[in-house]
Amino acid sequence: MRSRLRWAVVCLAGLSTLVLAACDSAATSDALPEAVTCAKLDDTPVRIESGTFMMGDDKAYPEEGPRRRVHVDGFWIDPHEVTNRQFAAFVDATGYVTGAEKPVDPSLFGVPAEQVPEELLKPGSAVFMPPRSAPRSAEGMWTYVPGAYWLKPHGPDGPVARDDEPVVHLTYDDMTAFARWSKGRLPTEAEWEYAAAPSDPPSRTQPTQANTWHGLFPAVDTGEDGFKGLAPVGCFAPNVRRLYDMVGNVWEMTSDFYEDDMTLGRVIKGGSYLCAANYCQRYRPSARQARDTSLGTGHVGFRLVYDKVEE
Repeated sequence: MRSRLRWAVVCLAGLSTLVLAACDSAATSDALPEAVTCAKLDDTPVRIESGTFMMGDDKAYPEEGPRRRVHVDGFWIDPHEVTNRQFAAFVDATGYVTGAEKPVDPSLFGVPAEQVPEELLKPGSAVFMPPRSAPRSAEGMWTYVPGAYWLKPHGPDGPVARDDEPVVHLTYDDMTAFARWSKGRLPTEAEWEYAAAPSDPPSRTQPTQANTWHGLFPAVDTGEDGFKGLAPVGCFAPNVRRLYDMVGNVWEMTSDFYEDDMTLGRVIKGGSYLCAANYCQRYRPSARQARDTSLGTGHVGFRLVYDKVEE
């Protein structure tokens, strides 16, 4: 409830510019530069053998520590983030309707229903809007856009989602519904970080083989890595475990709650295309944040793990 009320305050400020903002957001996802060649990836899960690793980081953000030794049993994991192509197959097969396509329950805001603006009760999701002036907080960069959902990630007037880009604007329930259909599950935080193959000691240098924000965030993204906005999967080199985009592009959902306070949401890992050297710096395996499970955004996706796979 607290997170929904916070989003209400944020979104109230942007209601008068929803249409213009949606057009601005769509323009930030530039066409793929000719200089970038993206691999055509298959969806075959990659086997990760059991092992012990040093999880966390004592020298970055406080919530990432303490650095400790953790054992992880073996599992299989998707080689890339779940794409719009894969999610579309799920929707076609099941008729599934995501949370962003349903009217919002006014009780989620924690205030009397008559105090909630009508626009915020329409189906939609949170879209990143490059601010025209310095925002007071990260939340000031997001606007609730009616009509934004996984197939129209920038809103009803924006482009259709590309097949090979990570699917976004999903709630936790949407992700777990896809996981059940796929006979998989969301990874634990430890499984995800182990698969991301963190360096020892951890590095805080902005990666070259990842889709992150280059330039002064949030004013200028130079796109020197080839992208402004989401990138298709397979455009950057895989890690040593042959997994793509384990950092950057989109944050990835895990099954673990953030700390002991379940109201804070679930842990997301790996940073996104919005992480910059002057802001966030969470383009690292040890990075972690809390994510509201009831509201989708345009920079959070997921991949699945499997306890067994069919031969």
